[in-house]
Parts: sequence; structure tokens; C-alpha cells
Amino acid sequence: MGRYILRRLLQLIPVFVGSTFLIYALVWALPGDPFAGKCGQRACPQPYVDMMTAKYNLNDSLVVQYFKYLGNLFSGDFGETFSGNSIGQMVADAAPITIRLAVIAVIIEAVIGIGAGILTGLRGKGFLDNLVLVSTLFLISLPVFVTGIVLQLVLAGQWGIINPSVSADATVGELIVPGFVLGSLSMAYIARLTRASISENRRADFVRTAIAKGQPNRRVVGVHLLRASVIPVITFLGTDLGALMGGAIVTEGVFNINGLGGLVFRGIQEKDGATVTGIVVLLVIVYLLMSLVVDLMYAVLDPRIRYD
Repeated sequence: MGRYILRRLLQLIPVFVGSTFLIYALVWALPGDPFAGKCGQRACPQPYVDMMTAKYNLNDSLVVQYFKYLGNLFSGDFGETFSGNSIGQMVADAAPITIRLAVIAVIIEAVIGIGAGILTGLRGKGFLDNLVLVSTLFLISLPVFVTGIVLQLVLAGQWGIINPSVSADATVGELIVPGFVLGSLSMAYIARLTRASISENRRADFVRTAIAKGQPNRRVVGVHLLRASVIPVITFLGTDLGALMGGAIVTEGVFNINGLGGLVFRGIQEKDGATVTGIVVLLVIVYLLMSLVVDLMYAVLDPRIRYD
């Protein structure tokens, strides 16, 4: 196991370098003046342009720019925005909120999605199965911002159960509804994925063997069937955590949440490449680490999988 972990960590290095270089190139290699509009209606004075060009190493080649940025990043320096604000501090303030939102979304989609998938997978066709299939299809067909606006209008505008906007503290209670909205699409996919996986594994040889040995039904389902069936679900959930952190732009905008999604949105609006690059690089790191954790969980869930 130790050799496998070391090998996987070494494999992450070229993936990290390649993906972050691609992101850096897409943000900074765009044609046009990067300082256009930074000084209002008039053109920026030449001393300002020279200072910012030197600050962001824009006179160097793209490869040199990238490795200088990478060196600063490894020293903990995410750089500064064009207005002089520390990106590292902005990320430190916004990341806990987005992480809480993403974790709540993952918990909601895991509990509801896996629960619905287990019930329908074990019971087979019937009213409950049709209800889950129709409701998940309904969630899949709705864009996330539509689900968010509808829940906001109903729960906040008509019933007054929640506030239409999340406060600056963004407590766990305030993030439950936004977390449901953020995870609603993935919840539908998880329910269908769990249902299909359980329906397939119910006919597997190891399940029939466990039943033939006279093991209790609870042990057959809980130990043998579920452990093998949740492997694709765990894969989806692990990678989905990074996707939810990056895809929270719409949800955070609907509920006025000051998280990473808002920073990315404002960075795109203001054409602030340093902010966009720093946050996206952070999300790449989350993706890579979660993929490693998911791979290691395979051996825990399925005894047939061993990393020797």
C-alpha cells in the first residue's frame, strides 16, 4: 500500500503541472491589453503599465511566467489582484464558506441519493421505483439556478422559513437550502447510479453464495451487496466534491454567499487573471487529492481489490 501511495503521489506531479499550466495559459495568453479599463475611461499612464507589467512578469515568455508563478505559489504567495488585494487572504476568507457549502451538498446528496437508490434497487419495480425515477428525471432536467430561485421564492418569499440571502457568517443552518440546491443534480445521478449498481450486483455470484451459506439477509445486503455496489458511487462523490466547489458560482450568486464562486465570478467580470488562476489552481489540488482518497477507499470497500 505504501508503494502504491508513493507511486500515485508521483503521478499527481505531471498532472498538476500540466493542468495548472493549461489554466495559466488560457487566462494569461488571451490577446488584448490586460490593463484595459483598469484606470476608468482613460488609458492607464505608462508608469502604471510598466509597474504592473514587471509585477506580473508579462515581459517574460509564458513558460517563464508560469514557473515564476508556481514558485510563488509553493511559497504560499497567491499573488495580488490588480487593485492590490492579497489573493491568499481573499481565498482564506472565502474558502471555509464554500467548503462548508460543498460538504453539506455532498452529505445531502449522499444520504438522500444513496438511500433512494438502495430502496428502489432492493424493491425492484413498483410505485416507489417509478416515483424515484420520475423525481430524479425532474431534477436532472432543471438547471440549478432554476431550482435555487424557485426554492428561494417559495421558502423565503411565500413561507418565510429562510432568509433570501445568507449572512456573512454563513452558518450551517443557513447553508442547508443552498446545499440542497447545489447538490440536487448530483443527488439525482447518485440515486440512479446506486439503483443500477444494486440491481446488477443482486444477481452476482458472491451474493448468491452468501445467500446459499444461509447468512442473514441484513448481512448479505449490508456487508456483501452494499460494499460492492457503492464503489461507483464513492467515485462519483469523491470527484463531485471538487466539482461542487468549482460549480458553486451560480448557487452562491442566487443566495448571495461570499465564497470562492463569488470571487471567481468577480474575477471574470473584472478580467482579473491572477484571482481566477489562483482559485482554479486550488480547485485542481482538491480534485487531485480527492481522486487519491477515492482510489484508496476502493480497497476498504471491496476485498477483491488490493494494492500490492
